[in-house]
Parts: sequence; structure tokens; C-alpha cells
Amino acid sequence: MSNRLFQGVIHQMKDAIDRVIGVIDENGVVIACSELVKIGEIKQGIRDELAYTSEEVVSGGYTYRPLVSNSRAEHIVFVEGEDKMAEKMCKMLTVALSNIKNLYDEKYDKGSFIKNIILDNILPSDIYIKSKELHFNTDEARIVFLIKFFGKTDMLPFEMLQNMFPDKSKDYVISVGEHDVVLVKDVKHGTEIREIEKIATNIADTLSTEFYTKVAIGISTVVDNIKDLARAYKEAQVALEVGKVFETEKNIINYENLGIGRLIYQLPTTLCEMFLQEVFKKESLESLDRETLMTIQSFFENNLNVSETSRKLFVHRNTLVYRLEKIRKLTGLDLREFEHAITFKVALMVKKYLDSKPGKFI
Repeated sequence: MSNRLFQGVIHQMKDAIDRVIGVIDENGVVIACSELVKIGEIKQGIRDELAYTSEEVVSGGYTYRPLVSNSRAEHIVFVEGEDKMAEKMCKMLTVALSNIKNLYDEKYDKGSFIKNIILDNILPSDIYIKSKELHFNTDEARIVFLIKFFGKTDMLPFEMLQNMFPDKSKDYVISVGEHDVVLVKDVKHGTEIREIEKIATNIADTLSTEFYTKVAIGISTVVDNIKDLARAYKEAQVALEVGKVFETEKNIINYENLGIGRLIYQLPTTLCEMFLQEVFKKESLESLDRETLMTIQSFFENNLNVSETSRKLFVHRNTLVYRLEKIRKLTGLDLREFEHAITFKVALMVKKYLDSKPGKFI
């Protein structure tokens, strides 16, 4: 469809611009040109040159410039000539075609439609109207992956994901920031969590091995209706944010597995501060040294089992009992009692959450 769109604009411009003008696609093929005989010619070498620059390139009597649309450089504009006028014309033509294509995509492209939904840029009542216009199935099961890229990359994050999921009729890759990309993927009804997490693991592994890029991935719940994609996107965002606080060793975080961390994350900081002040005596939590905190962590990991915890820590059972008693005297909580252990566990998570905030609790 872009071919006809570009050719229509160029046809109208050819009388005003007394030079050969045209557009090259992502495969290096001329798809639109004021001289119709040139359509179909291959200029792969130019595409390779422009892969390393966002400016114009002059070659073989023509000036070339990448056409950026929706943050992606899929096409190249060219103008006959290597002079300053050709450079100016190329820039003007690039701006004109880019704006036209963006407007066209906004109206007819399913990817832009999905982006407007997840970013809440479209009214709920308009979603179904637009879905019918685009012949879009509104009731398929879909899931949202939010992929956050770390560090600089030779290739655009969007392009990396697009190469991995080329089926644009089922999987929608959407750029939502310089380092953030959303994948909206069709899944079968009843797909288990481990299968969904396997997809995320494959994404992270492929990006790591083939592109040497580290990522963190937030996974939403499965939604059955297109209007719920905005909620799913927010879930994926929350998964990454909560994971950054409570699951620091993981790079793949599923919203459904956040547990109590999700509840704490949604609480006002003032309420969290009040909770810590009520549970602990003044500075009692800060008075616990690193060894004591490691003991507490191990005790929780071993289901409050004294014998198993002492074995894992390579300490005598009586030594562990002494440490637990010391904790009870400092905090007033006996971790051997289930209710006290739950309170302590939640308090540690609340403290961790507050420490992650800019105006953290002191």
C-alpha cells in the first residue's frame, strides 16, 4: 500500500520538481519514481551505506536520504543531482513523505491502531469501530511483553524484535520509547504460564546470543478482548517496576507471579512508613547486621525449619536458635511463630520498597 501512496504523491510533484525523484524500500528496490521505467531497479549498495548514517548520501548522480516513519527508517528517498539543491529537495521530500505515511499508518495500519490502544490514545467506543474498518479480530487471546533494552546497540531495538516476529498479521511489535519495545502476541486460549514465560526466555536468549544485548521483560496476563490491551500493557509495566524492587536477580517477571510485592507497590509510601513504625521499635530494623539478615532470609527460604536452616548455613542448631532469640529481643517478633514470620517478611519487603523510592523512609 505504501508503494501506491508514494507513487501518487511523486506523480503530483514531478511537474513542480524538474528532476527525477523516487523511493526505495527496505529490500533496496525502487518502489516509486517520477520515471516509471526505473521502478523495480535494485539499489542495495545505497541501503548498506545509509545503514550507518541518518544523513544524506551522494552517489552515482543522485542524493539519497532515509525516510523515517514512526521511529523506523524503512524507506529511502532519492533526488537526481549531487548539488546543494538536490540536498534541499531530498530533505523536503523526506519530510513530506514521512508525514503523509505517518498519517496513512495512523488511519489504516493495525500496528498504529494497537499502539493507540495500549497507550490509551483512543476512546473505548472508537476501538470497535476502528476494528471493523481494519477487519481486526477483537476477541482473540493476546498477551503483552514489555522488553526494556540496556546499553547501546548497533541495531534499533524495534528492528531486532521485528526480525524475530516478522508475522505482522498476528504479532505486533511497537516502539514505545528509545529503549522500550512492546510485543503484542496472539496466544491460544488456555496457554499455560510456563509456555508464555518460555517465549520471553527465548526472546532474552536470542537477543543476548545474536545481538549481545541484555534486556528485562515484563509479562502481562492473557486478555481476551482487544480493549483490555491497555490494561495488559500497564500490567507489564508494573511487572518490570515491581521486579526491579523485589526480584532484582530476575530479568523476566510475570505479573501473575508478583504476589504480595504487587500489593505493596500499590500502597502509598506514607502508609508503608506507618506500618514499619507500628511493627518495629525505633531503629530496631536498622540494627540488624548483614549476617542476621542472611540468617532471616535463609530461615524463610527453608519454610521456618530450624534444623534445615542450620544445615544450609553450616551452623549448629543451638547457634541458629540463639540468633532467632536475639532477633526476637531486638524486634519483638519471634520468627518461629508463623504470624510473626509473616509480619517480618512483609515488613522487610515494605522497607525494600521504600528504599527504592526517591524520598525513601529513614
